[in-house]
Amino acid sequence: MHPHTDITKESLRDHAKMLRDSIPAPLQTEWSGAIRRRLLTLMDGYDPVMVYVSKPPEVRTHEFIRDLLAAGKRVIVPIIEREDRSLRLSYLDDLSSLVPSTFNVPEPIGSEVPAPADEVELTIIPVIAFDGRGNRLGYGAGYYDRFLASRPGMVKVGLAFSCQEAASIPADDYDIKLDCVVTERGIIRF
Repeated sequence: MHPHTDITKESLRDHAKMLRDSIPAPLQTEWSGAIRRRLLTLMDGYDPVMVYVSKPPEVRTHEFIRDLLAAGKRVIVPIIEREDRSLRLSYLDDLSSLVPSTFNVPEPIGSEVPAPADEVELTIIPVIAFDGRGNRLGYGAGYYDRFLASRPGMVKVGLAFSCQEAASIPADDYDIKLDCVVTERGIIRF
């Protein structure tokens, strides 16, 4: 652990959050819609799809989840295990079963259907900041890094608004790179 990279990561994270949080709500809705349409073009051949359930002001995923369910795909969502900082997975059949839970993230608490991680070939991940080499900054607790580290073959798709792109993010060996990021401007592949 290099202390200086943590400071840089923290300041990059704060800056990207500030930029993201300053996007007016109507624009967030519009851009999330553009992201959703692009994202759907990447879903061919993937079933089930693992996707985070958004909370404001993240790129919204509720409509996208609706689209997947309407297309007959199985949707898997992560549930945060705070004790050991891991993710456990549940199938989601209906958005109405979501309730705000840990860190205010909507989770299907009370109607969980355990899902096996080894079925997931593609996962859609929230991103606070990303760079042109596929490095991402999440919220800093490492839930996704730990989850993905043991599943190297999984396709990793980040969602972000284009203003969240950083010139460069310091990456440690344990940081997992994204395969692509979808923004309102397009799909960036790494």
